[in-house]
Amino acid sequence: MTTLSVAERDEIVTAARAAVSAGLTAATVGRKDFSLPGLVDRLAGWVRELSAGRAFVLIRGFPVDVLSEAETELAYVGLGLHLGMPVSQNAAGDLLGHVRDTGVVRDSPAVRMYATNQRQDFHCDGSDMVGLLCLKTARTGGESKIASSMAVYNEMLARRPDLVGVLRQPLAWDRNDEQSPGEDPFFSLPVIFDIDGAPRIFFVGWYIRDAQRHEQAPRLTAEQLEALELLEGIDNDPSFYLQMEFQPGDIQLLNNAKILHAREAYTDYDDPAERRHLLRLWLTAHSFASVEEMLRGGIPAQQDAS
Repeated sequence: MTTLSVAERDEIVTAARAAVSAGLTAATVGRKDFSLPGLVDRLAGWVRELSAGRAFVLIRGFPVDVLSEAETELAYVGLGLHLGMPVSQNAAGDLLGHVRDTGVVRDSPAVRMYATNQRQDFHCDGSDMVGLLCLKTARTGGESKIASSMAVYNEMLARRPDLVGVLRQPLAWDRNDEQSPGEDPFFSLPVIFDIDGAPRIFFVGWYIRDAQRHEQAPRLTAEQLEALELLEGIDNDPSFYLQMEFQPGDIQLLNNAKILHAREAYTDYDDPAERRHLLRLWLTAHSFASVEEMLRGGIPAQQDAS
């Protein structure tokens, strides 16, 4: 964990308010519009940690307590631009995601899990990096858990090397009804692949299982199901994960192909203004690639998305 200093917080606040005064928003701000000279070394250190270190960073003290809602969003995107380029998180083309319970029930794969208060099992997101900024916490629950993909991979290799091979073969993944016109409602991708000679894991178990609703998707074999269950069993073992309880102003940065993350179910406050709320960025890193090229650009926006 690293905590922003008073001077670093002040620099972020100054940059955000200057950008707002210039008429910029979270959707229009560019890297050149959000100068952070006092954070250059910190930013470089976070990138090194994400790309070649533990692959996660927890930053405490982002100035959500002194910024307005619009300023906070702009400041978070402005900071993120120094780490990578934001990419679309859904068919609507949203570059800044709001992770909160919208009251919907996930009765179909078209309902994204982050819009509910349900538990999200260990998974990765569709970019080199994912960043979560905590604005509000839940009344109870909602803890974050992270696990090293490499530790999980090595444990699988020790227990069942044959199942590691199974997950190196392409599987069908559901597109959550966010496919472009004429595009198949699922895509093919292995869970385990290599980048620069090193194994990587990219995994969203429910996307793989949801794809079975499509008749044209290849059926999961007993061996493939066993491999998925082994991976999930290992990353849910308390000896393999680290639990984090966010505070307002915390930013969690993860390298998607080296860290699996999960979220526990939660119960919110009755007051809508006090309910759990995180801001999410998916970033294509400026200086490294952690996932396959087809994943680095996020989810393609649709022209007619609503």
